[in-house]
Amino acid sequence: MRIRIVDAFTDQPFSGNPAGVLLLDSFPDDTWLQRVAAEVNLSETAFAHPLPAGGEADWALRWFTPTTEVDMCGHATLATAHVLHSTGAVSDPVRFAARCGILGAAPEPDGTITMDFPTSSLTPVPVPDGLEKALGAEILAVHDTAAHVGDLVVELRDEAAVRGLTPDFAALKSHSSRGVIATAAAEHPDRGHDFVSRGFFPAVGIDEDPVTGSAHTALAPYWSARFGRDDLVGLQGGARTGIVRTRLRGERTLLNGHAVTVIDGDLHA
Repeated sequence: MRIRIVDAFTDQPFSGNPAGVLLLDSFPDDTWLQRVAAEVNLSETAFAHPLPAGGEADWALRWFTPTTEVDMCGHATLATAHVLHSTGAVSDPVRFAARCGILGAAPEPDGTITMDFPTSSLTPVPVPDGLEKALGAEILAVHDTAAHVGDLVVELRDEAAVRGLTPDFAALKSHSSRGVIATAAAEHPDRGHDFVSRGFFPAVGIDEDPVTGSAHTALAPYWSARFGRDDLVGLQGGARTGIVRTRLRGERTLLNGHAVTVIDGDLHA
C-alpha cells in the first residue's frame, strides 16, 4: 500500500507541516486507521478514497492524530490534494467529504493549491484562569472558536512574544478541547506576512503543530477585521515554519499554499 509524507504550506522539503497521506479504495476499520496514524506519528495522517460520480463530493477524507480522529485539518487536506494532483489521479478541482462538511481544493497556475473551508466564528471570552501561566506570556485577548475547530485564539503583545513561547504543555492541555493558537501582528509586515501564530494541541496528542491550516479559518476573520483587508498572509511555526495565504469570503475562508512530497513508499500492514 502506497504511503506518502508531504510537507504542507511550504515549497521546501523539511519545512512547513508534514502529513501522512494514504489513498485507499475504502476506509478500513477505525482501529487500523488509528494504528497507522500512531505509526506515522505526525500531527495528522490523512486517509482518502474516491466516491461515486455525480455526488456532492469526489473523495471521502478523514484525519487522525497519533491519538485521535479530528474534525478539521488544513495541512493534511492540502497534502492530500497535492498527492492527487501531482500523481495525476485528478486534474481538476477536487471536493472532499469530511466531518466538517464539503471542502474544495483547486490547483493554481503558480503551483499552489487553494482550499475552500468554512469560516470559524469567534466569541470573545475572559482570559481563563491559569492560561497566562501555562503559556508563559501576557495575554491581550482570548476568543473561542466554533465546533470542528475548538481552539482558543490568544492574542499576545507582539511577534517576539509569540516566537519566544515555551508553554507548559501539561498545564495547557486543560484549556481547550483541541488547541490554543497564540498570535500577534507581524513586527515587519514588509517581510511578506501580516501576522504570526503558533499552535499548541496537547489535548489531541500534539504539543506543537508547525502550520495549522484549520486555525487560519479563525485567524483570517480575526486579523481581517483588525487590518480591514480580506486577503492576508500568515506565518506560523516555531522550529519549522510555513506560509498560509488567506482570503476571507464571508462564511467561507480560502487557504492557499504550496506542498512538496518528501517520502514516497510502501506500507506493509
